[in-house]
Amino acid sequence: MPETQDLEIYTDGASRGNPGHAAYAFLFVKGGRAVLERSGYLGIATNNTAEYRAIIAALTEASRKIDGPVRVYSDSELVVRQITGAYRVNKEHLRELKDEVLRIAGQFPSVTFTSVRRTDPWIGRADELCNQELDARRGR
Repeated sequence: MPETQDLEIYTDGASRGNPGHAAYAFLFVKGGRAVLERSGYLGIATNNTAEYRAIIAALTEASRKIDGPVRVYSDSELVVRQITGAYRVNKEHLRELKDEVLRIAGQFPSVTFTSVRRTDPWIGRADELCNQELDARRGR
């Protein structure tokens, strides 16, 4: 049975080039410690696409484990403001990604999206995971 405790999720997306080889990562944090870390390679994508894909992957994973409130943190102020409606989404592919985020977020009793600085230690760890994912693909 899924847990009902609040979950903090820290996400990051990265691309080497824009567009370029891209990856995403996320961490689930409870009680001040990381309880899950995941990353994945996306192929060629823009940085904004990678940021959205990180949130989508994290919420999808959370929907399998958590029934309670979720707090999502990202260092992409643009993506957070697009998701929360503070900014319009002008590009169709990003609008589709935003719609997917909101669809998945609707499975939780509440989801908040907050922009944090890149210097946040959990965002730093997510960034490390993205870079590890991209480094692993370097020779392919």
